[in-house]
Amino acid sequence: MSRGEKVSPDVTFDASQVISKDRALVPSVMRVNEQRVAKGFWPKIARVAAHIPFARDALSVWYCAKDDDTPIAAKGMMLAALAYFVLPVDAIPDLIAGLGYTDDAAVFAALMAVIGRNLKPKHKDAAARDIERLRGD
Repeated sequence: MSRGEKVSPDVTFDASQVISKDRALVPSVMRVNEQRVAKGFWPKIARVAAHIPFARDALSVWYCAKDDDTPIAAKGMMLAALAYFVLPVDAIPDLIAGLGYTDDAAVFAALMAVIGRNLKPKHKDAAARDIERLRGD
């Protein structure tokens, strides 16, 4: 996904807006995660949104990670979880029917327990709109 690309009807993605480079906790790790997420999140979520129960949570986390009001430490954890989600190879390969996304779901469940308070209604509303569009509701 390139800078300034339309990713949904009301969102234009600009990777430079996800996180300020001068405020990063571990700049190189966050930069790698940011690049993975920028490149792979929307193609993957569009492909699997109808099949995974945590798709709305993943989208809410994506919107929250883009929000300037989200604390930098929370953004770092969010980007790490989103990067894990888009990785083609992880603890349980996504191609295994019935089990493939259980590790991703566990990562998001743990993330929500730790940083869930950072998710605002505006993030959840944007995610709900996108889920409806992606699932064709």
